[in-house]
Amino acid sequence: MATIIAGGFAVHEDAEKALQRLRYAGVDDDNLCSFRVNPPGEHAKLPAGGDHHESAGAKNADGGAVRGAAFGAAAGAVVGAAASPVLGPVAIAGGAGVGAYTGALVGALGAMDKRTHKDEMRPAENLVAVNADGGPLSEQQFIALFEECGAHQVERTEGTWANGEWADFDPVTPPHLVNARDADRPAAS
Repeated sequence: MATIIAGGFAVHEDAEKALQRLRYAGVDDDNLCSFRVNPPGEHAKLPAGGDHHESAGAKNADGGAVRGAAFGAAAGAVVGAAASPVLGPVAIAGGAGVGAYTGALVGALGAMDKRTHKDEMRPAENLVAVNADGGPLSEQQFIALFEECGAHQVERTEGTWANGEWADFDPVTPPHLVNARDADRPAAS
């Protein structure tokens, strides 16, 4: 396994600047790679495949929607029955339908996890990665260089580096974020 330090850049020009600075510092192209990471939910369009098809916080939304729809339909039918002397029998069906729809929406929203999980998702970015084991700088120097070049996030991980690229990069794996101050901590694997 190789120690990989990567910087995520919102702007392509900043990623290019980081690549130039890394080369100037003596990092050879066999230990550098750069690529674009698609937004969450669009990784399946990449050759690597698979992606999350729903937010991690929405795992319980289906059950909440079913319970909400059942409760809403029953409540709507009761309200419709009360209105049926004025509106006729269609009021019962209409009340049940509106109740089911409203109940499903409220039930799904109520069952969702309140955390955003933003920190667990990799944003769309221009990623520059370096095999820190093959470079002339320390891990802390690589991290500081990425931060100086405008990286909006920097990560450190253990991975497979082969043929001049981060071979086992997975866009749906949460990044192991670091900054120059905590670069000496071991990476989570």
